[in-house]
Amino acid sequence: APNSPFFPPNLPFPGQRMVLVACGPFTPSDGVAFEPLSDLLEVVARDRPDVCILLGPFLDAKHEQVESCQLLGCFSDVFRLCLHTIVEGTRGAGCQLVLVPSLRDVSHDFVYPQPPFPFPDLPKEDRA
Repeated sequence: APNSPFFPPNLPFPGQRMVLVACGPFTPSDGVAFEPLSDLLEVVARDRPDVCILLGPFLDAKHEQVESCQLLGCFSDVFRLCLHTIVEGTRGAGCQLVLVPSLRDVSHDFVYPQPPFPFPDLPKEDRA
């Protein structure tokens, strides 16, 4: 179809691309130190994908410390720490980040369809 919103088949294929997709939660069940996320970021730094798609939850509403109100900071502060970890951990990898919220992200509105994450503190050069 001439008005198709998809990639036009008559253009040459732009080359092989590596896409890394990972789904949260990115914390162990007994803490919110984001060790699994750090392990994932080591894979990103090693493999250098073109695109890294991370699906939430980033801070899970079903996490033990969230449900029992044992977090040391507010939800938005913990999410900012997670975001900072992701941005700094992928900065040298040259990949494009795509963050997809989950209905179980406590630092995000749980409406559907979900709006993008707000990033008011993120430097302009890190936003795309």
